[in-house]
Amino acid sequence: MTQDLLTVGVEEEYLLVDPVSREPSPQGPKVVEHASSLGLGERVTKELTCYQVETRTDPHLGMAPLGEQIRSARAVVATAAARENLRIISSGSPILGPPVPPLFSDGARYAESVAAFRALDDEQIACACHIHVGIPDLARALQVSNHLRPWIPSLIALSANSPYWEGRDTGYASWRTMTWARWPVSGPPPYFESPAHFDDLVSRGIEAGAVMDRDRVYWDIRPSSHVPTLEVRVADAATTADETLLLAAVVRAMAATALEEIDAGETAPRPQPEILRAACWRAARDGLAGQSVDLPSAHLIPAPALAERLLTWIQPALRRHGDTDLVRAGWSRLRRGNGAERQRAAYRRRASLLDVVDHLIVSAAPS
Repeated sequence: MTQDLLTVGVEEEYLLVDPVSREPSPQGPKVVEHASSLGLGERVTKELTCYQVETRTDPHLGMAPLGEQIRSARAVVATAAARENLRIISSGSPILGPPVPPLFSDGARYAESVAAFRALDDEQIACACHIHVGIPDLARALQVSNHLRPWIPSLIALSANSPYWEGRDTGYASWRTMTWARWPVSGPPPYFESPAHFDDLVSRGIEAGAVMDRDRVYWDIRPSSHVPTLEVRVADAATTADETLLLAAVVRAMAATALEEIDAGETAPRPQPEILRAACWRAARDGLAGQSVDLPSAHLIPAPALAERLLTWIQPALRRHGDTDLVRAGWSRLRRGNGAERQRAAYRRRASLLDVVDHLIVSAAPS
């Protein structure tokens, strides 16, 4: 079973911005309607706030068709946004603004969230990239989650793309990670002993009012409640489609490697929750430009060195899925600067946040 290729799909969230002010624009429902009519159909949806749009791909075995669908979706949403004289950016956070409280999308689901979580929702003009790996069996999906937990900080560092918030540099590479950490059921998932343990934790969270329903469990890794996948929700929205594809290839190979270890009878590493949380904080602060926490020792090592260790771990799975060259090339680009570093480089050219937004506009859906 471990030699079978795994399917992978992607959900991407984009921000709508005014091309003159470069501030977020609350025309999400209109843009979703346009994009749906332009061919995306039900693969484009609203998000919590009116400043966001979400697309999803089909599940794919090959990275080439997945990449084609990601790029096509971005192009369609960009065209739909242009109908409202807007542009799209793919960033974990808005650069300028946003208004607080934001304008929320219509619908009972979103109204329930605002009523329950109140000011927590005010900072959710934040965009993520979710990777779905086809693992339909809940017990195996939870075992894979256990094996992937120690690598969450490395995924945060690789994908960090949200250094700016409300017109200032936060000092973090991924400020979105920090805003999500405030939610009652978020961050690294627990170590799951069994499906019954998972069900019990979710049920207790719902009973406590900390979780609205099974679809709104916001752990960084979770079994999807609506499709037969394990969903990895760690990453900021990636600047480019190629970076999203890189993340998808890495996450799928991680899941495939975990399945090999599970079938070989290897137990999952079990870092202390407090140290894992600290490692996630450090990764969100420094990204690839600083130090990472080496688990389980808690020693600091250069972030790129830990990322290299991750890529070495998944190399056989990358080779088996035919993704070695794609990941090697993508990692070479990231070594020269991940999304957060490139946002800051755009700012440094003229000390202008407008230039950061323009960089993201050009990168999101190049013509």
